[in-house]
Amino acid sequence: MSWHHPFGTTARDGWDVVVEPDSSGWEHTGMYAGRLSDGDARTLEGGHREHVVVPLSGSVHVAVSGASGEHEAKLAGRRSVFAGASDVAYVPAGSSLTVTAVGDARVAVVFAVTDSGEARFPFRHVAADEVPVELRGAGTASREVRNFGIPGVLGADSIIACEVITPGGNWSSWPPHKHDEERPGEETALEEIYYFEVAPSAGTPAAAGTDPIGYQRVYGTAHRPIDVLAEVRDGDVVLVPHGWHGPAIAAPGYDMYYLNVMAGPGEERAWLICDDPAHGWVRETWADQPVDPRLPLGGTR
Repeated sequence: MSWHHPFGTTARDGWDVVVEPDSSGWEHTGMYAGRLSDGDARTLEGGHREHVVVPLSGSVHVAVSGASGEHEAKLAGRRSVFAGASDVAYVPAGSSLTVTAVGDARVAVVFAVTDSGEARFPFRHVAADEVPVELRGAGTASREVRNFGIPGVLGADSIIACEVITPGGNWSSWPPHKHDEERPGEETALEEIYYFEVAPSAGTPAAAGTDPIGYQRVYGTAHRPIDVLAEVRDGDVVLVPHGWHGPAIAAPGYDMYYLNVMAGPGEERAWLICDDPAHGWVRETWADQPVDPRLPLGGTR
């Protein structure tokens, strides 16, 4: 089973990227991402799925119909994923949604599978200025995290989502960690999607023929093996069904963005992780290191 899906290899039904539950054992999360010209529309059915609409660039209009009632929102979006946080829309289970581009746009619609098709949480338009932005780590492990879809920020059945920006030359998802067991108060079982975009670092002129790249590592435990070392580019996806994941490496000269989507089978919606004991000590070194002064990147381009 390949857990790395290069851009375009999963294209379907007008979407450039499609991740769906399948026979491989991938059960709880998914996403659609694609480019839309002005006025283009895509419709997705709700059923046993809750969705979050995330503009990657440009603006979109979201129309929702179903168990939660009728709702509309214009998401102002942003110039690019590196320009700062975006407003997003949460669509509860049981509701269909239509996304229409307002001007040319790129959009991701991510989802988690729910136990029922009932709307337990309301439709919500989360404004960009409501998104908590966290500077995590220190030194070359510094990164910017935009927590628009985590517990305590967004009410939802199961889905957990955020964006991470890593400046060129830095490592994120570090130290390696996992969340694939239900251990109350210590760890929750969550699948995780990494959707990547990579671009020349802010202020760096793009040379002709440039090929922005990054790297993602996933490795298993003794009883649940997995082995991924992927070179990633714009629009690539890496799926983490289980195991330790990290680092996600931004090559020098190229800033990295990834959209994380998580959900699992547990009754508690919580993002609890445990570090690989071989590398967890790294956190202790951060107290003596400054956060990378390039952060936050939002607003630089």
